[in-house]
Amino acid sequence: QVQLQESGPGLVKPSQTLSLTCTVSGESVTTSYYYWTWIRQPPGKGLEWMGAIGSDGSTYYSPSLKSHTSISRDTSKNQFSLQLTSVIPEDTGVYYCARYNYYWALYDYWGQGTQVTVSS
Repeated sequence: QVQLQESGPGLVKPSQTLSLTCTVSGESVTTSYYYWTWIRQPPGKGLEWMGAIGSDGSTYYSPSLKSHTSISRDTSKNQFSLQLTSVIPEDTGVYYCARYNYYWALYDYWGQGTQVTVSS
């Protein structure tokens, strides 16, 4: 059974960097056909795809967030991480990590989500 679990601070001050980690169990982040993804949902809005890291370590970012987003991985811990720099209150929301299954073209496993609030 594949499980994903987000971790990180729930409160970040404006202009600071938000760092979140997704710990994966039940599947290696280096297994082919999967993209390990960050998705967020601002309050009262829909899901927003932020970016992903592939099995070979290649990264992909939303054009609107690319300038201040970085996704990396630690294969020894089977984790992947998100860094969002210079956060603003509009970055408040629930952040999810998820696995995109390239073979089936769907997100088949999700973390439970973690609430992040940007406020001074």
